[in-house]
Amino acid sequence: MHPPTAQWRRLFADEAGSARPDLALLCLLIGTEADPSLGTADIGAARRLLDRLARQVAQSVSARGPGTADEPRAWALAVAELLGRRYGFKGGPGVYQRLESSLLHEVLSRRRGLPILLSVLWMEVARRAGAPVHGVALPGHFVVGFGSGRDQVLADAFAGGRVLTANDAELLVAAATGEPLAPSMLRPAGTLDIVWRILNNVRAWAAPRPERSDVSLWAIDLSLLLPAPPARLHYERAELLVQRGDYLRGARELDAYADAVAAEDAATADRVRRQAHGARAMLN
Repeated sequence: MHPPTAQWRRLFADEAGSARPDLALLCLLIGTEADPSLGTADIGAARRLLDRLARQVAQSVSARGPGTADEPRAWALAVAELLGRRYGFKGGPGVYQRLESSLLHEVLSRRRGLPILLSVLWMEVARRAGAPVHGVALPGHFVVGFGSGRDQVLADAFAGGRVLTANDAELLVAAATGEPLAPSMLRPAGTLDIVWRILNNVRAWAAPRPERSDVSLWAIDLSLLLPAPPARLHYERAELLVQRGDYLRGARELDAYADAVAAEDAATADRVRRQAHGARAMLN
């Protein structure tokens, strides 16, 4: 069964707006935009795979003896053993050049992906197994956190689940920012923040590929379905429509954006209205 795009998007919006959004489902719904052949059965199969992997992790932790389930490091090692070493989920050459690296169903199939998608896999398997797990958006590199506070253990899913020492985390941050690691960088990333970052990665992939402006458009469309999207996205969507030759819709959205910002920024509103006029002129 392959529901139409509008139906998938309603489900995405409903899930994103729910009290406890399902990260795996939202990521799989992103995949329906990139791969129209993806259907309800495929999404169900992906979720069942996550469940099966979680059962294996839970069994591994249980076999290590009483009290092990309370140890964040034990969880990190058990997930790494299963996903990283046994099944070979990790990063690899060329992953940043492939759209599939940002799609959960493709990551499950190819066993390769971006750090944030592999972290989603680690988190969703560990969460189902009963682990205290969350994502950690270190500058420049997304990792997985097990436990909290002083007991928190960080694992790099991109490196097959390698457990990071404090010095490892410091070096990752220093390489990305030149600054020291701050405690605020270790805060758990929220589900919708993770989805937002994934969609930004999709847009970053499509930006230098004008022939894939369709990908840029659906990534913006999904971003606009998340709660409280930035108003600037409407302007970016309008520009993209004009670039794709949809001058009338683009002009309408430019006008709508101009109306929205006019009270706070009259100069920007005037400039955007001129853009809308120019877009309509292209129809002549």
